[in-house]
Amino acid sequence: MSFLQLSVGGLLERVAARTPAPGGGAVAALTGASAAALVAMAARFSGEPADRAEALRAELEPLADADAAAYTAVLAARRLPRDDPNRAARIADAMTEATEVPRRVAAAATEVAELAAALVERGNPNLVGDARVGELLARAAADAATALVRINEAG
Repeated sequence: MSFLQLSVGGLLERVAARTPAPGGGAVAALTGASAAALVAMAARFSGEPADRAEALRAELEPLADADAAAYTAVLAARRLPRDDPNRAARIADAMTEATEVPRRVAAAATEVAELAAALVERGNPNLVGDARVGELLARAAADAATALVRINEAG
């Protein structure tokens, strides 16, 4: 089941469980998607187009599941017997994907933050708080995803 199909409480339970996924990457993707939703709302109330924020939200949402799948693949590859001739290649391939997913999250979330910052400056004054929260959440998502990229590249 996709994380998007869970209730908020159900998602938080899954994140808090003693399981390797969902973890930081999935949470960063969902945080970026939440920020994009706030930006879309603030744009609509400001008479601005919301299509780019909606497109970024649509890009970020499935990355939560993709991140969990990528990390699960890394764990599976690392669990292969050390004498398995395909082990090194499988680990390398899995790490490549586990690095690419948060890289995509970081790029999309950075764009969300830029859209939000513009709305803070010129959007509906009644929605400045929502646009600012969207900006802060998007920047946090981008920073978190960038940290995961660095960790995965070092690993």
